[in-house]
Amino acid sequence: MAAKEFIVAIELGSSKITGIAGRKNMDGSLQVLAVVKEDATSCIRKGVVYNIDKTSACLVNIIKKMKSLLKSEISQVYVGVGGQSIRSIRNSSVKTLPEGTIISTDIVNELMDNNRCTQYPDLEILDAATQEFKVGTLYQIEPVGVQSDKIEGNFLNIVCRKAFYRSLNKCFEKANIMIAEMYIAPIALAHSVLTDDERRCGCLLVDLGADTTTVSVYYKKILRHLAVIPIGGNSITKDITSLQMEENEAEEMKVKYGTAFIEDTEIETEETLPVNAERSVSAKAFNELVESRVNEIIHNVWLGQVPLEYKDKLMGGIILTGGGSKMKEIKKAFTAITDIHKIRIAGTVNTKVFSTDKDINANDGTMCTALGLLAKGDINCAGSVIKPTPDLFDIDRRTNSTVVDVPTKKINTLDDGGRVESPEEKRIRDEKRIQDKKVIQEEPKDPPKGGWFSRGIKFVQDFATRIISAENEDYTNH
Repeated sequence: MAAKEFIVAIELGSSKITGIAGRKNMDGSLQVLAVVKEDATSCIRKGVVYNIDKTSACLVNIIKKMKSLLKSEISQVYVGVGGQSIRSIRNSSVKTLPEGTIISTDIVNELMDNNRCTQYPDLEILDAATQEFKVGTLYQIEPVGVQSDKIEGNFLNIVCRKAFYRSLNKCFEKANIMIAEMYIAPIALAHSVLTDDERRCGCLLVDLGADTTTVSVYYKKILRHLAVIPIGGNSITKDITSLQMEENEAEEMKVKYGTAFIEDTEIETEETLPVNAERSVSAKAFNELVESRVNEIIHNVWLGQVPLEYKDKLMGGIILTGGGSKMKEIKKAFTAITDIHKIRIAGTVNTKVFSTDKDINANDGTMCTALGLLAKGDINCAGSVIKPTPDLFDIDRRTNSTVVDVPTKKINTLDDGGRVESPEEKRIRDEKRIQDKKVIQEEPKDPPKGGWFSRGIKFVQDFATRIISAENEDYTNH
């Protein structure tokens, strides 16, 4: 039976592109209806599109397979934006006010708009997370209603390379797939796997992916830092190939024997691990390769990406997810370097999920981002029902997709929900800003009434009048 209402989300990962369809139940749980994956190693590197044609072909295949499973056309999809190109930059916007001004919502929105219009060379602002506002000498989360003559807004801008942003949109245009909305994948992931207490108390979320490791720091329910490190589980696999084996053998060895942390006393010098029926490798050499690369990843996370001012504020601990979180003793490895003992592995999202798909039910962290994107969606992505047999009189032998009316959504700039503006929204915002500047420049500058300027003009006019009157008198007398 064809599904009439469902949400579709697509995650462009480092090793695969995942399409997922489902619906939200009345109790808030998710019902997964279809999951389709396509290998992306030939078109995506470290989460960034580098071959538009091949990526478009993968997207077309995913939609085709999902339509077959759902027995329905797909009118639009939600998309997750991630990969090595994503990072965060801190920025401030200051506005001086007349003495005694009470800060209004318009003043706050103006600061936010000014921040969103910040120009970075070769970078596009995808979203902005408001950190706090400095009003006078005090910091406020909600400054509206406070009296001050100056306000400073501090923001965390989430940016990516402009070339990546354009390429991503071009892939979906080429595949003829309408985008309902784009979301920053790491933020959608955080909202789906972190608890409110963890985000409030301060926590570190680490998504251990295939080609990348994504780091997100939260404190007081606000995103404080976001970065993507270009090393992941595949880096460990490539290291293992140095023991003279094929990459597929190295991957199998990593999954079967890989351990992130081993006590020196646990390894016997002569112990070996079988690669296949004919050969084995030294367990000591194998474990040293795995452990050293895992340590490098953790050091890059902890020493390179966690801001110093938040290292002692992570009362919520460390949350690990992604495929790399499956590795044995991964929590011990993180504790050894960070000295944080409160560590948990998020194998799935916080929302209850119903599914018959084995990857979803594995609860191994690999589907968390896709499920997080699915949970973000709130617009019906279903088109018309696909006919089981084509109509003889139907020229193109298929049903046309019904366009779903997409409601216009007001963006709440105070929310760090990770929604990415579409190119059209950016164009409209930029045009409006340029038009507003023109209006300001073209406004006539009338002299202030009752000021020195007007009094000066009146004095000159009176003086000229007296001179003319005197000349007329002289002329009359003569």
